[in-house]
Amino acid sequence: MQALHKDESMHIQLLCEIAGIARSSYYKWLNRHPSPLELENEQLAQVMMNIYEKVERTFGYRQLTLHMRKQTGKQINHKRVYRLMKLRGIQSIIRRKKPKYIRSTPQQVAENLLNREFKATAPNEKWVTDVTEFKYGHGQKAYLSAILDLHDKSIVSYVFGHSNNNPLVFQTLERALQAAPGCKAMLHSDRGFQYTSLSFKKLLDKNELSQSMSRIGRCIDNGPMESFWGTLKCEKYYLHKYETFHDLKRDVENYIHFYNNERLQAKLNGLSPMEFRSKAA
Repeated sequence: MQALHKDESMHIQLLCEIAGIARSSYYKWLNRHPSPLELENEQLAQVMMNIYEKVERTFGYRQLTLHMRKQTGKQINHKRVYRLMKLRGIQSIIRRKKPKYIRSTPQQVAENLLNREFKATAPNEKWVTDVTEFKYGHGQKAYLSAILDLHDKSIVSYVFGHSNNNPLVFQTLERALQAAPGCKAMLHSDRGFQYTSLSFKKLLDKNELSQSMSRIGRCIDNGPMESFWGTLKCEKYYLHKYETFHDLKRDVENYIHFYNNERLQAKLNGLSPMEFRSKAA
């Protein structure tokens, strides 16, 4: 009404009749002062929008709530954040899922020692690993191999390369062992050709790591790793079109740093993986 009165020069009395309200009600609204709660909601909405834009509109109300609590130091209810999102007309970008199956003839296999026990009592007790594929340019492919620690969900090590081969996976494990010297973790993977190779088993045995593998066709056996791939692609990769390997590699590396050090997780008491890890240490 105020906009129509100002921009279209429409009479207030006529606008009130159309809206079915008393003229005095309009002037009461016009002269009112925002309540403390409304002012606080406006401040919180601004904090929310800053975070939302920073992460390229990927966070839903749960992640926004965690980050808003940390940034403001207030115990903000997730329902309040949900209402503020509705008022601002924002929502998380929908995740795209694309199942992928690679068949291989294994040289050796291991039992599923992990058995979906995705909790660990200490760092470097249980690791999960996998390789995922990205596309860039004109149908070119890149591959990311990573190891995730089930204790704090941190990415212990990763290697980004042009080929899905044994060196990619072997280097990932070697970097993890450099980051955690002397560790005797259980390493869980799917039955990809790298993990079932005799050379990989030899590397594990040399460093006294026990090997665990998912059952055939049961990707949920490696659920935390699959979940990380989905999060990375939803919150970074799917938002952009990459023309070069360099640009793709830069964004993946930046995201992993953000995930490890800044992205808060409810299951980690509202801390980032590295914050949770440092507390355990």
